[in-house]
Formats: sequence, C-alpha cells, structure tokens
Amino acid sequence: MLAYLRSVREELAHVAWPSPRETAIYTTLVILISLATGAYLGLFDAIFLWLLDRLVLFS
Repeated sequence: MLAYLRSVREELAHVAWPSPRETAIYTTLVILISLATGAYLGLFDAIFLWLLDRLVLFS
C-alpha cells in the first residue's frame, strides 16, 4: 500500500496543473456555457409548450 501511495505521489508531480488564472477562466466558461444551454433549452421548452397549448385549444 505504501508503494502505491508513493507511486501516486510521483505521478501527481508530473501533472501539469492549471494556474489559478486558468482555473478561473475555465470555471467562468463552464458556467456561461451552462447558462446559455439552459436558456436555449428553456426557450425551446416554452415554444413547444405554447404550440402544444394552441394545438389543444383548437382541437
């Protein structure tokens, strides 16, 4: 088990970790894309709901 943990520690030393600035940029990008996707899906949901409502009322 100790050998495994040493191996993990050695591998983590080789990882190219992002800088705090890169982390902030990527986090902001993910949040903005998530909000845009939610707005896009919400818009289509509202349109389909409106169309379905009109279809049911005119039936």
